[in-house]
Amino acid sequence: MEVSSSVPSRRAFLQSSAAAAAGLLGGTAIAAAAENVEPKPAWKMRLSCSSINFSSLPIEQAVERIAALGFDAIDIWSAHAGCPHLDDVQKRLGPEGLKELLKKHKLELYAFSVYSGGYPRYAELLGGAGGGVAVRGSAGPCEAKDLTPAMKQFIEGLKPELELAEKHNSYLAIENHGSALLDSIDSFKAFVDLNRHARLGVALAPYHIQTYRGSIEETIAVCGDRLLFFYAWQQANGTEQLPGIGPTDCGPWIAALSKIAFRWPVNPFMHGEPEPEAMAKALARSCEYLKSRHKG
Repeated sequence: MEVSSSVPSRRAFLQSSAAAAAGLLGGTAIAAAAENVEPKPAWKMRLSCSSINFSSLPIEQAVERIAALGFDAIDIWSAHAGCPHLDDVQKRLGPEGLKELLKKHKLELYAFSVYSGGYPRYAELLGGAGGGVAVRGSAGPCEAKDLTPAMKQFIEGLKPELELAEKHNSYLAIENHGSALLDSIDSFKAFVDLNRHARLGVALAPYHIQTYRGSIEETIAVCGDRLLFFYAWQQANGTEQLPGIGPTDCGPWIAALSKIAFRWPVNPFMHGEPEPEAMAKALARSCEYLKSRHKG
């Protein structure tokens, strides 16, 4: 028996049903359903705090403050601007003591900022405490024509530190800075293009990019999965350096991080820390702002 051309076949019916569902549910969800694959989960923002924000307090009290503010993780600083925390941890607590302290307050160890002292000095401690990201600077600036060879030389010079990172289950994040090798958008592109090391990436400080009115969102996109640390930090004075207090709309930053599925905590940051009560109040306000911009 012939099937009338006016009656849709089962295959045509299923195809038309799928098309209708696509219009109702949206392209991403129906594409996943067509492949029998779960839709990709939405990006979830986590937050970390740098211990230098409470550098006037002993490490135990700094950790307690940070945990009480609802942060997920901590970035512990070496002796930049006199911060005592990392050296104190190394001399007095050791890796097991640090793990115990963080476990007590339900904080993850995210990073060691080793601008003072350097990564090799703290590599074993970081690994022994579970591993994490070590944040350090790059090198001196160069002429634009020399950027590629200078960046190549810099990355090759990191080989001993990268071997330590491999040994101690850690990562090395290079921060951008004014008047430094890693600064301009072209320098980020060169770094990413030349970087062949799985444990080497970028610690991105928008504050310094804003000095030349660069695009934070473009820089985030260039870094992609090489972005290991993000300072939520704007160019301003005092606590206005923090998101939600200063003038910058940080929503586009959060959107750009979501687009690359940034897998590390976002770190609201400032220099020139006020006394602990004022610092805690400012950080609480900043965290609420970041959460609202993530939702919005």
